[in-house]
Amino acid sequence: MRVPALIAGLAAGLALILAPPPARAQPVAGDAPLGIGLEGFPYPYPVRFLPLSRDHEAQRLAYMDVAPVGQPNGRTVVLLHGRNFPSSYWQPVITALTGAGYRVVAPDQLGFGKSSKPVGPFTFDAMAADTVALLDALGLERVDVVAHSMGGMLAVRLARNAPARVNSLVLEAPIGLEDYRFSVPPVPNAVLLKREGELTADAYRKQLVTSYALTLPPEAIEPFVSLRERVKGSGEYPRWLQSFVNSYVAIWGQPVVHEIPLVVAPTLFVMGGLDRNAPGKPFAPPELQAKMGDNAGHARALAARMANGRAEVIEGVGHLVHMEATDRFNALALDFLNSH
Repeated sequence: MRVPALIAGLAAGLALILAPPPARAQPVAGDAPLGIGLEGFPYPYPVRFLPLSRDHEAQRLAYMDVAPVGQPNGRTVVLLHGRNFPSSYWQPVITALTGAGYRVVAPDQLGFGKSSKPVGPFTFDAMAADTVALLDALGLERVDVVAHSMGGMLAVRLARNAPARVNSLVLEAPIGLEDYRFSVPPVPNAVLLKREGELTADAYRKQLVTSYALTLPPEAIEPFVSLRERVKGSGEYPRWLQSFVNSYVAIWGQPVVHEIPLVVAPTLFVMGGLDRNAPGKPFAPPELQAKMGDNAGHARALAARMANGRAEVIEGVGHLVHMEATDRFNALALDFLNSH
């Protein structure tokens, strides 16, 4: 290639990079491929980005910052999502909280949703530090935290690492209430990549319904299946896949159960009575699988050992409590938050 042509090509590429984005991203067609940052996938509220660094790479932490709809009470709730879900699934909780006067901040942790996908090892310490960095950027000294599933593990580490920043915790169907290393052997990275990479839409749908004991109608489950399938069409899908696998390794290898009794912030566990989800269970010996995932029992036992802990179990629902029993969950969460 001649030098003038090369320079012209570089200039054209730079112009594309520097060109201002369109005023509003157009939603991607229902079955079209998605980028691994879910570009074009609509969230219920505007998404902003906090520049961060991880693995010597520039990263972006996506988050929604939603103002109160009702009379502001001067308090902010941070919502921490689970591993298989983008922060957009918090919409019914955001509606209830903002209607009660709370400001709500709902981030996608690095590796999830619209945030960047680092490929180095995940740690809950780093995720907690990223969350503190977001609080600092927004000028939030002290917040209440509502966390689901894997977000519950992050919430525990956040409350331990930065106790002055956490006023209270609502842990919705948290995982990490047992030490999975006691039942599940380490699994090689190549095996995890193969297993996740070969998971079909039907298999993932079945996994959500059975592992999470979901009582939701099919139309409420399908968006999560569709989202995962559409990301497979991205040229960066291998990066997404490695990042997703790394989050499992963190869940397995960085238990928080031993720290939960040390949390000083008032804590409410809200558990689904049908939920026996336990990451890594398929890799455990058959004789140990049946003993894993007594989540409601673990929550009650741990709450009793905490300085200010309480467990509520909603019978007849599974792992996605805030979607399966929305009114009951919101009532419990608001009553708890308002009392602290």
